Amino acid sequence: MAHTKAQKTVKGNRDSQSKRLGMKLFGGEKAKPGYIIIRQKGTKVNAGPGTLLGRDFTIMALKEGTIKFYKKWGEAYVAVV
Repeated sequence: MAHTKAQKTVKGNRDSQSKRLGMKLFGGEKAKPGYIIIRQKGTKVNAGPGTLLGRDFTIMALKEGTIKFYKKWGEAYVAVV
């Protein structure tokens, strides 16, 4: 029989910690230099003017302004205007 009773938890019964990815600021919100706008895996959204793409694909603001999302040639971009 394939039942296990009265033993410790199985080796594969663990889950990884969530990485807290996603949007941290939305379109129309105010941003200051250094504010994180998006945390992502890969470039789902590209960095536009006024933003910086970090080594781990985090997009952050380089200047003070308002966040704007737009599409260009089918690619998504975020900018600080």
